[in-house]
Amino acid sequence: MTTSILQKSLFALCICLTLTGFSMFIKKQKVVFFGDSITQAAVKPNGYIDVLMKELQKQGKSENYELIGAGISGNKVPDLQQRLEKDVLSQQPDVVFVYIGINDVWHFTHPSTNGQGTPIAQYESGLTDVVNKIKAAGAKVIVCTPSVIGEKYDGSNAQDTMLDDYAAVSRKVAKATNSQLCDLRKAFISYLKKNNKANQEQNILTSDGVHLNEQGNAFVASEMIKFLK
Repeated sequence: MTTSILQKSLFALCICLTLTGFSMFIKKQKVVFFGDSITQAAVKPNGYIDVLMKELQKQGKSENYELIGAGISGNKVPDLQQRLEKDVLSQQPDVVFVYIGINDVWHFTHPSTNGQGTPIAQYESGLTDVVNKIKAAGAKVIVCTPSVIGEKYDGSNAQDTMLDDYAAVSRKVAKATNSQLCDLRKAFISYLKKNNKANQEQNILTSDGVHLNEQGNAFVASEMIKFLK
């Protein structure tokens, strides 16, 4: 082997070893999903967080991300404020999806909650507080609008008007805080108009009009993965 060929071979070997070593020290993007029972269930098999990780694996990107569920059943915006430090900021996340709002509306009429929804002004100020504190910690925030309380696509679900108002607040907060927006409310309605011709109240993307079924989890994952490119 000539000196020139040997030098080239050694150089190529050094480059390979350098790149291999560098890849071992690439920091994973830590992604936290902050929300209610929908997010609590998302870490289970075929939940939307599980589906996201499987899709990232298919794309050869799973080593770049650590996905963390931080959902608790029944949570509303005030609950997120109370546990923000413990369940999110302490994780030192790079990205946080804030998927909240359904219980803030639903609990006004849910039989087990004695009308304990979140007044819309408190919803706006609380959500703004949560987003600003996450951003101040250095993480990127994706604000998700609340999806559905009933799957009828024509606005005839009992709480559609109020849910639309709260979704509008979520959009407003995303814009005001210069955060990204995952408009699940808009995406769900668009999907249901095409795929719920019988105008059913449930069993299209949800099991009960609120909580996601397998198709619903896959749908949410398909909307969220757009922000992990």
